[in-house]
Amino acid sequence: MGLFDFVKGIGKKNTAPAEPQATPAASTTPAEPSAQEIANKLLGHIKALGLPVTGLSVSYNSTSDLATIKGQVQSQADREKIVLAVGNVDHVAKVDDQMTVATSEPASKFYTVKSGDTLSKISKEYYGDTNQYNKIFEANRPLLKDADDIYPGQVLRIPV
Repeated sequence: MGLFDFVKGIGKKNTAPAEPQATPAASTTPAEPSAQEIANKLLGHIKALGLPVTGLSVSYNSTSDLATIKGQVQSQADREKIVLAVGNVDHVAKVDDQMTVATSEPASKFYTVKSGDTLSKISKEYYGDTNQYNKIFEANRPLLKDADDIYPGQVLRIPV
């Protein structure tokens, strides 16, 4: 899919457990997590959401705040959810999506939430009907747990 921009520092704090490292951790803990620690937490975050992907690998470059994702998914929707799961985390400013999709489907639109937005308001803008908000909510599961739990700067999938 390519490179996606996100707003760094706006996303939720990634509290998912990190995937185990191949090498032992250093004895001192720095104030800022290392690039490898962030990559491990992003990997743990994707797995905790239960998003189906095979051959998943995540790397992170702290100089450019770029997360690179590789793996194979069955659907375009799963691909987009993984990109958003990684991009809506506070340390990430860009996501390089290098995943492959087994079944080709049209891509969804992405929408960056603004202050004062609700899913109903976004639904009215895209579908002309405030009652279609559940379509957006369902398209962003398991990333969204509650239809009212969106925040400015968050990027959402808008299905076509």
